Amino acid sequence: MNTPPLALDDYRPIIGAAAVAEIRELADLIKGRRLLMVNSTAVGGGVAELLNRLVPLLKDLGISTRWEVIRGNEEFFAVTKAIHNALHGAPVSLTAAMRSLFLEVAARNAASLDVDANLVVIHDPQPLPLVAARTPGRGQWVWRCHVDVSHPRSEVWEFLREHVLRYDASVFSAPEFAQSLPIPQYLIHPAIDPLAEKNREMTATEVEAVLTDLGIRDDRPIVTQVSRFDRLKDPLGVIRAYQLIRRTVECQLVLAGGGAADDPEGAAVLEEVRRAADGDPSIHILELPPFSDREINALQRASAVVVQKSIREGFGLTVTEALWKRRPVVASAVGGIPLQVLHNLTGLLVHSVEGAAFRIRTLLRDPAFARRLGENGHEYVKTRFLTTSNLRRWLALAHALQHPGERIIRLP
Repeated sequence: MNTPPLALDDYRPIIGAAAVAEIRELADLIKGRRLLMVNSTAVGGGVAELLNRLVPLLKDLGISTRWEVIRGNEEFFAVTKAIHNALHGAPVSLTAAMRSLFLEVAARNAASLDVDANLVVIHDPQPLPLVAARTPGRGQWVWRCHVDVSHPRSEVWEFLREHVLRYDASVFSAPEFAQSLPIPQYLIHPAIDPLAEKNREMTATEVEAVLTDLGIRDDRPIVTQVSRFDRLKDPLGVIRAYQLIRRTVECQLVLAGGGAADDPEGAAVLEEVRRAADGDPSIHILELPPFSDREINALQRASAVVVQKSIREGFGLTVTEALWKRRPVVASAVGGIPLQVLHNLTGLLVHSVEGAAFRIRTLLRDPAFARRLGENGHEYVKTRFLTTSNLRRWLALAHALQHPGERIIRLP
C-alpha cells in the first residue's frame, strides 16, 4: 500500500526523547524480521487508518513491513458484514452458501497474495481464513480482532474459532473481549496519530473556514458525532437525544460520516438518518468522502460536546480523537470506550438516549466542567493511546513471539 512518509523522530516533541529511545531499543530486538499486515480495505474504517500510520513507522525503524488488502465482491462483503454484526451479538445466522463464499474468497486471495513473512498479522474476520495458506514451520501468524466479541453469536463465533485456533496468538482491544482459546491472547489498544491531518493542531481561522465550507454556522453550540453510518453507532439515538436537549437548551447537531469499502449497509442507514432528521435545519447530516480528515478535525474542534452513542464498539477511535482535542465527550459505556472515558474524569458515560441527553445538557450548561474533562482527556490519551504507544506494543509483541513458552522475557 502507498503510505505517507513518517519518521519516529517527528514525535519527539510530543512523547519525549526517552520514549523515542525506548522504541528504538525494542525495534533493535526484531531487526531482520519481515512483517506482513493484511486487512479488508485500504480506505474507510479504523483499521485502515491505524495501518496507514503504523506501517510507515515500522519501516522508518528499519523493519521490513508490507501491507496487503484482500479482494472481494459485494456479495462477499455482505457476508462479512453479517459476520461483523453477529460478533456484536446480532441474531444473525450464516447459511451454508454464505460460509462457502467466505472460504472461497479467502482461498482466492491466498492464491494471489504473497504471505511469506516472519510475522503475519491478519486484521479482523474478513481475511481470517487466510491462515490456511501458511506454510508449516515458516513464520508466525497472529489474528488481530478489532471488534467487540464479548457476546458474539455462538454459532458464528464457533465457525470462526476453527480458524482462529490455527494462529500462534490473538490480539484484542479490551480485556472483556478475550475468549476461551488455547493460544496466547494479547491486549493492544488502538491509537491515533497526533501528527495526522485529522489530529494536528488547527487555528481558529482554519476551523471557521471549514465550517463555512460545510454550511455550518457557529452561532449556537455544536454537538457532533463522527462515525460511519452504521446502526451499531446509533445515529437515530443521537437524533432522539438531541431532540430532548432542544426542549431546554439551544444547540445544533452534526452527524458526520461516510462509508467503508467493506460495509454495504451504509447507504440504507444514511437514508434512515435523513428521514429521522425530518428536514430540521439544525441537524446537519454530512456524508463525507474518504480522506476528509481536515473536515473531521475542524468539526471536532468546533464542537461544544462530542458524542459516541454506540450500541456496540470495538474501541472507538473517534472518542480518542475528541479527547486529544480537549473536547468533552459523552459516550456509551460499551466495548473499549470505558477504557478511554473515565466517568466524571475524562468524559461522561451513558447507557440510554435519555442519559445521553441529560449528560450533553449538563456539559452545555457547565462550560467549566466541560473544559476540565477535556483537559483530563487530552493528558490521558497522551499517555496511553497515541500511535507511538501502539508501535511500542507491536514491537514488544513481535519480540515476545520470538520466545514461545517463556513466561518472563527480558528486555534491554
